[in-house]
Amino acid sequence: MALSLHNRWLALAGITPESIRLGDELVARWSEPHRRYHTLDHLVRVLDGVDEFGGYADDVAAVRYAAWFHDAVYDGGTASADNEELSAQLAENELPPLGMPDVRVAEVARLVRLTKGHAAADGDRNGAVLCDADLAVLGGDVSAYRAYAHAIRQEYAEVPDELFRPGRAAVLRGLLELPKLFRTPVAVERYEHRARANLATEIEELEG
Repeated sequence: MALSLHNRWLALAGITPESIRLGDELVARWSEPHRRYHTLDHLVRVLDGVDEFGGYADDVAAVRYAAWFHDAVYDGGTASADNEELSAQLAENELPPLGMPDVRVAEVARLVRLTKGHAAADGDRNGAVLCDADLAVLGGDVSAYRAYAHAIRQEYAEVPDELFRPGRAAVLRGLLELPKLFRTPVAVERYEHRARANLATEIEELEG
């Protein structure tokens, strides 16, 4: 998997000493042993989602870079609140040496920050693609969704049930309250209904 990811990164960033170094660093970050859901598997799924929905984006390359960076910094449990901001700052520091224009660096960082709440504004086509790719797991079949929910619980293993359950339920309710979980036409058609059913089922289990 790591070799395939390296190839995908180099196809995006080009083959230079700096891009090779950064690709190695990103793969290493996504391979950290404390991760249970935000792993290389998740990165692959998000990149595949960008491929699936990318025709809707205004700058699909920026979205792909944002996918690579969106959880490049990841601490689980109670330390997780700053993950998106620290990941965005990492992109702002690491992408300029690749020769990326400032305007695209800013867009990548904006997109990474957007994944904190997944509330892409109307007309934000890049944001819609990244958020849909990141949330596509919610629209999986029952077994895939259960595996996802179990992995999330493992990442918050330090948090006791009496705190995790209401906190997790609140996060899921926030997603359900969005007018749409998905924004791109393909994702709405394929995942919206099943994702809402999965979220409602998990909330019922958390509160039951």
